[in-house]
Amino acid sequence: MAHRIDGRKLGRKLGPRKALYKNLVISVLRYEQVKTTEAKAKEVRPQVERVITLAKEGSLTARRRIEAELPDEPLVIDKLLREIAPKYADRTSGYTRIVRLGQRPGDAAPIVQLELV
Repeated sequence: MAHRIDGRKLGRKLGPRKALYKNLVISVLRYEQVKTTEAKAKEVRPQVERVITLAKEGSLTARRRIEAELPDEPLVIDKLLREIAPKYADRTSGYTRIVRLGQRPGDAAPIVQLELV
């Protein structure tokens, strides 16, 4: 039995899976929406929410933690701290929304749009 197993493998090994998640987080923050499969969106959603919550804190420590999580993305980090975080100042959580778009024609995978509220 698979007790206490958390997360989806998505048919990838650890390195490529972490890279996929990081790139999806960056895309959501850069474009404020991204179309992807439902499984990927459900895996990335908590990471996006955590980064936005850190950005709302606004301290130097929070900025450094964000930079550690999203290295080599100074424009996305600036946008996160200057535009996105102030927009959610009065909200404690629930910064993202998953909208179902139907099935992908090739393999009938459920496609969703992960967007900032």
